[in-house]
Amino acid sequence: MATLQLKNIKKIYEGGVEAVHSFNLDIADKEFIVLVGPSGCGKSTTLRMIAGLEEISEGELYIGDKLVNEVEPKDRDIAMVFQSYALYPYMTVYENMSFALKLRHLPKDEIDQRVRWAAEVLDITKYLDRKPKALSGGQRQRVAIGRAIVREPKVFLMDEPLSNLDAKLRNQMRAEIIKLRKKVNTTFIYVTHDQTEAMTLGDRIVIMKDGWIMQIGTPQEVFDHPANIFVAGFIGMPQMNFFDGELAKNGEKYQLTVNGCPVEIGESLQQALKEKDVPSKKVIVGCRPEHIELSSADNALKATVDVSEMMGSEIHLHLNCEGKDIVIRVPSTKLSAEHRGGFEFGTDLKFAFPADLIHLFDPETENNLI
Repeated sequence: MATLQLKNIKKIYEGGVEAVHSFNLDIADKEFIVLVGPSGCGKSTTLRMIAGLEEISEGELYIGDKLVNEVEPKDRDIAMVFQSYALYPYMTVYENMSFALKLRHLPKDEIDQRVRWAAEVLDITKYLDRKPKALSGGQRQRVAIGRAIVREPKVFLMDEPLSNLDAKLRNQMRAEIIKLRKKVNTTFIYVTHDQTEAMTLGDRIVIMKDGWIMQIGTPQEVFDHPANIFVAGFIGMPQMNFFDGELAKNGEKYQLTVNGCPVEIGESLQQALKEKDVPSKKVIVGCRPEHIELSSADNALKATVDVSEMMGSEIHLHLNCEGKDIVIRVPSTKLSAEHRGGFEFGTDLKFAFPADLIHLFDPETENNLI
């Protein structure tokens, strides 16, 4: 079993700088967990503490039922793939992949079997006799992954493994990792700053900011129900739009206005506000670019076009609404023929929010009201 438990894990550097605060997470056997957040949020530090490359300042780390705080990295039965590949330049691909197995004095037949199996899984069999300098970035990353999986570790750690690749290669390698996960029965912990990688790879994602966990959940959960403004703005591309609003409790119903315009609140949100007994107050209203709709209604919000980006199947409109920059995504099939190529700068538009697809946040705590 390769379960992991991180109990109140902290990383405190000299001078009292706390890089990771009270990190708590239970990881199930064969689960794919992604740690995601901006640079400096503590995700790589957390991964390095799991690997044993950074000392744990406080808290307890269990792999299976074993406390491993003081266990050497080589004895934790983990394998790690780095951003920089970290291949031996003077060794062939075969030698790079077999090196750790030779150090463990495994029989030659078993070493050969494991290396060739991993090479076949990763489609690098034809490169086994080449040196790393003769390979592309994507091929080198495959070798680095192969070198890790031949060890058959309990836990597979990956630290931004795709960040050195161009966009096309990143997409290809992301798909390869999804396929690899189906073939390799082990627990994955993956670190990235790219929310697309997090959403497509993870069973659950852990969103971090300034060393704190902001939210843990499935990709669908954090997209549909962000815990706070940070998560709402970090997950989704382009990011969620935010507006200043007024929430008023009127008997059994709540009313919402943005820029003096009424905004309908869906029944599920009405019920949730009622159950939480949320008082009348100023709120931050969030709505994703793909959920905002162009409208011709008299009470719709008004905006002018700053930038119109033609993306093929849809248009990204950057609008100025009462001095606030917002972005909406409009499927080109929903536009008239004259606007399918975009809108002129300064064009006046109106837009509205779908009643069931808005989010309400507290301006002071920045937490989701429900």
